[in-house]
Amino acid sequence: MSIVIVGAGLAGATAATELREQGYTGQVVLLGSEEHPPYERPPLSKTYLLGQDPFEKALVHPPEWYPEHDVDLRLGTTATALDTDAHVVSTTGGDITYEKLLLATGAEPRTLTVAEEAGVPVAYLRTLEDSDRLKEAFQKGRRIVVVGAGWIGLEVAAAARTAGCEVTVYETEALPLLRVLGPTVADVFADLHREHGVHLRLGAAVTAADLEGADLVVAGIGVTPRVDLARSAGLSVDNGVLVDARLRSSVPSVYAVGDIANHAHPGLGRRIRVEHWDTAIKQAKVAAHNLAGADEDYDELPYFFTDQYDLGMEYVGHAGADDEVVVHGSLEDKEFRAFWLRDGEVVAAMQVNDWDASDAIREAVESGTLPSED
Repeated sequence: MSIVIVGAGLAGATAATELREQGYTGQVVLLGSEEHPPYERPPLSKTYLLGQDPFEKALVHPPEWYPEHDVDLRLGTTATALDTDAHVVSTTGGDITYEKLLLATGAEPRTLTVAEEAGVPVAYLRTLEDSDRLKEAFQKGRRIVVVGAGWIGLEVAAAARTAGCEVTVYETEALPLLRVLGPTVADVFADLHREHGVHLRLGAAVTAADLEGADLVVAGIGVTPRVDLARSAGLSVDNGVLVDARLRSSVPSVYAVGDIANHAHPGLGRRIRVEHWDTAIKQAKVAAHNLAGADEDYDELPYFFTDQYDLGMEYVGHAGADDEVVVHGSLEDKEFRAFWLRDGEVVAAMQVNDWDASDAIREAVESGTLPSED
């Protein structure tokens, strides 16, 4: 049986790895538009951007792993069309037939129209080349404007400030990460960046005049899932590729994982699309099992982490803006655990600079029970 994986990022490479590690012996073709072997993206806004780790450390495998494990890795190859009736994917390198197909096409940054139209230098962060451009621009005394105070925007701001840049962050919400964390915890991140000399312009839409004189504008206003291939092939698409609990699309021979997968989560009881490293890995493993003939649900809780300056954070679960938050520890000292409750049940939890709590916050969400404060 031939399995074709479209997208040679972390999710695609993890699926190929899992197929081989689980003993699948059929053909595996891994298609990637970039010229680099599959790599992890978190270092692009963290350790690689800060110059702490070389790019090689971000690679999923050394380049020689793929031929050694009989994975047909085709770099610089873009899928252009998909015929699910004929089981053919058309690419810039020719047509490929498959029996099962995995879509792991990822996402692309949203364009900052005001910067593009103003003609100021603007950058996005998705690829190795993007990170290299930021690293080169982040020099002492340079004026960097970051638009968007989500995870990427704040991590980029921290890296720029650490490099000695003058940094201003614009965010339309009243606080950074407000929709994700709510005001109590979001305020911690606002204070963190102010303490490190970042100028926060909150509740403000950026204008062309605001960007004048910037050495570089970095847009961190979110991403859009790459679903054109899926949509043109007739798959059901709505804020990503609609997949069932087993990560199977509306066409049974086609699965989707990672940033593009709008997944019917059996544990949460609703659809969810998660744009984080951990989900890309774990969904890819389950999809690989199912591609090879298993029938497994993907029911892992969402998980993500961030590192900004000397603050490290882990988050498990999926909270809403209206959920109650309970904090154990000190917000002021930035060492605490936070728990989000819905109808008295813990639905999400996080730890900040409290690494001994990593297991405890996951257990709280899995059990739905608020632990006693130590």
